[in-house]
Amino acid sequence: MSITISNSFLPLVDPEASLAFYRDALGFEVRLDVGSGDMRWITVGPPNQPDTAIVLHPPLANPGLTEEEGRTLMEIVAKGSYFGVNLATDDLDATFARLEASGAEIVQEPMDQQWGARDCALRDPAGNMLRIQQA
Repeated sequence: MSITISNSFLPLVDPEASLAFYRDALGFEVRLDVGSGDMRWITVGPPNQPDTAIVLHPPLANPGLTEEEGRTLMEIVAKGSYFGVNLATDDLDATFARLEASGAEIVQEPMDQQWGARDCALRDPAGNMLRIQQA
């Protein structure tokens, strides 16, 4: 028996800004783009990992979500402290320079961590935390 990661989900608040960030700044390929307006799901992933993807989704598209729960969820998403993903690259400094030049919100410049990784941190257009480490 084998279990793998197929899809992870991150909320989006501005589909066009998220698409530009993940496609143009990170270099991910767009695998699926469905829906329209505020109800749009965009599936992206690294070209060299065709079986792994991130689904950028509207956070309020959840059946049974009450209005109050929706407000609370959007407050958490707006703070950028609820969702995140860790990525790896073979050239952290070049990746960081490309993301910084794209206007990404930088949280932490590349640095050596106590646990042995060299990484940086930034936020995507929805405020999701991305940590990128040297592979």
